[in-house]
Amino acid sequence: MRIPSGLETPLLLLDEARMQHNIERMQSRMDALGVRFRPHVKTSKCPEVVRRQLAAGALGITVSTLKEAERFAAEGVTDILYAVAIVPGKFDHALRLARDGARLTLVVESVDAARELARHGAAHGHCHEVLIEVDTDGHRSGVRPDDRLLFRIADALRDDGGRGSHLAGVMTHAGSSYALSTPDALAAMAEKERAGCVAAAERLRAAGHACETVSVGSTPTALSARSLEGVTEVRAGVYVFFDLVMAGIGVCTRDDIALSVLCTVIGHRPDAGWIITDAGWMAVSRDRGTRTQAHDFGYGAVCDAEGRAIDELAFADANQEHGVLHWFGDPRIDLPRRFPLGSQLRIVPNHACATGAQHDGYTVLRAAGGDVERWPRFNGW
Repeated sequence: MRIPSGLETPLLLLDEARMQHNIERMQSRMDALGVRFRPHVKTSKCPEVVRRQLAAGALGITVSTLKEAERFAAEGVTDILYAVAIVPGKFDHALRLARDGARLTLVVESVDAARELARHGAAHGHCHEVLIEVDTDGHRSGVRPDDRLLFRIADALRDDGGRGSHLAGVMTHAGSSYALSTPDALAAMAEKERAGCVAAAERLRAAGHACETVSVGSTPTALSARSLEGVTEVRAGVYVFFDLVMAGIGVCTRDDIALSVLCTVIGHRPDAGWIITDAGWMAVSRDRGTRTQAHDFGYGAVCDAEGRAIDELAFADANQEHGVLHWFGDPRIDLPRRFPLGSQLRIVPNHACATGAQHDGYTVLRAAGGDVERWPRFNGW
């Protein structure tokens, strides 16, 4: 897609048509599997993007920060899962959001957190909705599905008779799926995620806990699951834009990636085969997620201003405000002539969430063409 002239760089480009295709693909898959879809909005942190996800059929959102919950609740999106284990220092903030109208669900993974949250709710006349985080792949946090700690946490949530907290269910995230790269391995991980979370819910129900919600999800497993029997909702985030890591895993192609960073050539080192741009790690992030994959893209894949890949250029080095692109093509090429001062390039990100976090808005290439738009996004906690 042609880029309008006169755009000051570096800036974050969003291809609206690709984004919309990604949204519809995921929603159609969740509809076919018969589950509610609750997208993770940490990827975009943008009301305009989330409106499109909800319009496609998503029900509620997932957030990683209470600031996200606050901002989206102010936009009228009130069904919110805060999918990070809550700590006492954030109880009052969560309570304020609930009293302002958010239907906020919280997550715990320890007896202490459960007990303190229940006491906090009871002391303030509020019943917190809570999920227990289940560890189905050994990747990060949570309680193993077969660990008796699960019962202790559930019991702690109703120590006060259920006045301060209500166990709504269980949730899990198969983050180790990011290390996989074959359809069979991804499908197996999706089944492990599903089976583990469902098993935890069934154990809790057998012990007398209602456990209505069974929430699973990551972009790779959501797109690879063959069955979601027993699951009530799925969460995924990066699918909305995709990135090089997702392409390396095999759940999208580079043509599906909706984000790129537009940059400008500001200098050359012909003796070293370098092209210098104005997009360093402050514009693309320091994420090197493709380093362990079959193709290491350095700090991102280099394309021309229209988005066509330039395979002979590698984004090998990044300083704060300088990107250093290494030429691996014909050494006889006159780099200053091929890529003149002031010419523009695009960098496709390794990790859409990390690159997005470097910017305060998207320059949107509209699906219908015409002038670009600017959609604001927010950062911070």
